[in-house]
Formats: sequence, C-alpha cells, structure tokens
Amino acid sequence: MHRRSLVGRKIVLASHNPGKLREIAELLAPYQIEVVSAGDLGLKEPDETGATFIDNAVIKAEAAAVASGLPALADDSGLAVDALGGAPGIHSARWAGPAKDFAMASERVWREAQAADAKNIAAHFVCVLALCWPALPLGAPVCDIFPGRVDGTLVWPPRGTNGFGYDPIFMARGQTLSFGEMQPDAKHAISHRADAFNKFSAALLS
Repeated sequence: MHRRSLVGRKIVLASHNPGKLREIAELLAPYQIEVVSAGDLGLKEPDETGATFIDNAVIKAEAAAVASGLPALADDSGLAVDALGGAPGIHSARWAGPAKDFAMASERVWREAQAADAKNIAAHFVCVLALCWPALPLGAPVCDIFPGRVDGTLVWPPRGTNGFGYDPIFMARGQTLSFGEMQPDAKHAISHRADAFNKFSAALLS
C-alpha cells in the first residue's frame, strides 16, 4: 500500500457513470479536493477485462492516472445475487446493455433469481475503490485498494426513483426502504460505496 494524503490535491474520478460520479463527489465534498472526471478530461474508458471487481477498478484507475498524470480514483461495483451464484456481479452494467437500461436488467435479475430459487432473495452490493498514483519515471502506477460491501435482499416490484442502477430492487439488511427510496444521506451512511469510502478516507483523507 502507498499512503499519501489526498487533502488539498486534485484527483481524477475515473468513471463515466453519472450516478457514481455524483455519489463519489458527494462523499468527497467535505474535503479540500479538486475533482475532475475522466469525461471532463476527454479520457477514454478502458476495456474492463478483469475477472474481479478489484481487477476492473485498478484497470480504470491506472488508465486515468497514466493519461492525466494525476492521482485517479476508480470504483467498480455491482450486485451479487445468491440464487444466481453471485451474478450479475462484475457484469452488472453489461446486463443493462448499451442503453444502460437498468429497468430491463432489474427485471432480468428478478426473473432469473425466481427461476433459480424463488425462496432465496439474499443479495449484496460490492464496491471496490482503487486509488492509483501516477508512476514515477520508468515505474508503474501504484494503487491502493479499498473494498466495501452491504448485505440485504432483493425486492420486487422496484421501489423508489432515487439512486441509480439496481438501487430500486435492493433493500439493505435491517432497513425498510430500498436504496431507491432512501435519501442520499441515509444511503451514504450504510452503502457498499460508503463502506469502501470510509476505509479510503481513514487511509488517505486524514
């Protein structure tokens, strides 16, 4: 692990997903960090060819750090459904297709989970944050990894219009509202992204 404070620095958020950008920017808001997105800098999205959330987060953060010369923060996250053996997992965004139709993807998740095991509605969200520092001369970027998770259940039909992605069909353990029904501050307090961010904050924002 490479530990340096990010307070007062400029970083790149290595994502083109507006929902993720919004949530991460809100989490970073209390700190003196200048944030630009990969889209703002015209950076291309690298192919996510990894086999795990960690792999894909590092691919995105490394690419942005190399292209921009700035520390780059990437998030790879997804929904894992027990009845589907952890699917859609790292393919969560791909299930929504090129049009990013998460209503269609959510219906597929529920339909296939019910067909596989109608009594098992357990699911969890995973988030991995990767912070990659630009390479020293002749070196490779150095990355810090921060995993997060929140357990819960699927709900159907979808509930709420807040959040993004699969939020309307997921309810965290101990809650009565789906992520789609929760206000941002309430979701930020318990989400997989908040779990990862808390670890990231303790290491790099103190």
